[in-house]
Amino acid sequence: MMKNETKKQTFDRSAGVLMSISSLPSDYGIGTMGKAAYEFADFVRACNHKYWQVLPIGSTTYGDSPYQSYSAFAGNPYFIDLDMLAEDGLLLKSDMLAVDWGDGKVPVHISEEEAGNGNFTQNTDIGLGNECYVSYEKMYQNRFAVLRKAFESYKAVRSESKVKLAAGLPEYKKYDNFIRDNADWIENYALFMAVKEHFNGVVWSEWDDDIRFRTEEGLKKYRSLLADDIDFWIFVQYEFDKQWQKLKNYVNSIGVEIIGDIPIYMGYDSADVWAESQYFQLNEDRLCEKVAGVPPDAFSDLGQKWGNPLYDWDTLEKDDFSWWYRRMHKSAQLYDVIRIDHFIGIVKYYTIPADMPDARQGEYCMGPGKKLTDVINRAIGDKKIIAEDLGVSVPEVNELLEENNYPGMKVLEFAFGGDRKNPHLPHNYTQNCVVYGGTHDNETLMGYFIEHPDWELGYAYDYLDTRDKERMVDQVFRAAYGSVANLVIFAVQDILKLGNWARMNTPSTLGTNWKWRMKKGELNDSHIKDMRYLASVFGRENS
Repeated sequence: MMKNETKKQTFDRSAGVLMSISSLPSDYGIGTMGKAAYEFADFVRACNHKYWQVLPIGSTTYGDSPYQSYSAFAGNPYFIDLDMLAEDGLLLKSDMLAVDWGDGKVPVHISEEEAGNGNFTQNTDIGLGNECYVSYEKMYQNRFAVLRKAFESYKAVRSESKVKLAAGLPEYKKYDNFIRDNADWIENYALFMAVKEHFNGVVWSEWDDDIRFRTEEGLKKYRSLLADDIDFWIFVQYEFDKQWQKLKNYVNSIGVEIIGDIPIYMGYDSADVWAESQYFQLNEDRLCEKVAGVPPDAFSDLGQKWGNPLYDWDTLEKDDFSWWYRRMHKSAQLYDVIRIDHFIGIVKYYTIPADMPDARQGEYCMGPGKKLTDVINRAIGDKKIIAEDLGVSVPEVNELLEENNYPGMKVLEFAFGGDRKNPHLPHNYTQNCVVYGGTHDNETLMGYFIEHPDWELGYAYDYLDTRDKERMVDQVFRAAYGSVANLVIFAVQDILKLGNWARMNTPSTLGTNWKWRMKKGELNDSHIKDMRYLASVFGRENS
């Protein structure tokens, strides 16, 4: 019998910045856990802010959304910093410069000496891409080939460590210990990725039956056939974990904490659904007959059909929610605070027939509620939770948040429709909430004010006491920082006052999302001065 694990966490009055790892500047097409990540942590600290919030850091699938991942536990291979691999002797700088990363830089073929001393010219070609956007197509085509070069080098290092005496723990033991410490997921993930590659990337329901259904013979066959590929995918996670823990240790050492973000649902094409299918609502062919989403609302007449498999909460409960415990325990190792996306799904969830074209013909079912939050609280120890409770107000959700003292969310872009009772207006906040200018699914603040007509913005003009659209962004910052909310977080795009060309995601669209990247040097001393001022004047300093 599980004991009551009600959590009474509290947030001090503080502030943070939202910045996806993918959006950091780098020389190789996408943000990484390298130098720019450390510099961004320094920026947050220089602003006298306490938190750096990231988007989910899992390995992304079709559509490139961080909210659809191949694993609830694995990190995104794209975020592994290649320069750090080179520093470890696993890559050549010249190898990296010879690749088209989709950022507009023309690949150069030079010697390692020239690459090391910078004695070369690298031209740009807009036809190859743009440094302001990630080319996920070129990431997919080229990143893994470079990582495999690092893997081949690492295998030699690992083998040598078995016969060469060295101070400290030998490399092969570090690797073995990583596998041991992550045994509850790493081998299933690595096998899944290796088999997926073997079948040319198709969804696992299209694999041969022996491995699709995980027969004993099938598992034995592919573990033998794909042994080297399995080792590669373990190596990728080993390097990710090493770089992430080094980054997190640095971030924490300067007094900044990381807010992580986890989607409530898993994608169907994931190692978790394939390897632990008993925890999901699948039929005997291991296909979804009902899927997740949300019903029609003010934003969509058709609702949103996400297509994720639903949890089999009864089976999970019989197993004391062990999968969720493992997931949240891992998240607590990665982050200092964990934001749970679509928290309402823990209390009640919307279920849509899989063969329906949209979300209009769905129904609500009850979730585990407090039974699961007790497990979550036990799994994360002294770490904290933020609940994404946006959408329709559900009394049971409010009760669960209050019981655990989890803060919900307020979004200022939602504040100026309706009347003065709108819960997103600052004068209606309570202390225990987190206020955002906008989320990853919203327009940027500048885009919101510039692209919406005056008749829509009338109340915003009055509330923020200005009709100057550029000044309105500053007034939104002041309204949020000056509110009673314990925690306020703004995205980097809004600090930079960028238009909608820099927004991260437009829901229900494909092809243009999750791509924005910040240019090197775009954040400067004037931004630090402005953010420090806000933190100081409104009592949100990171002391």
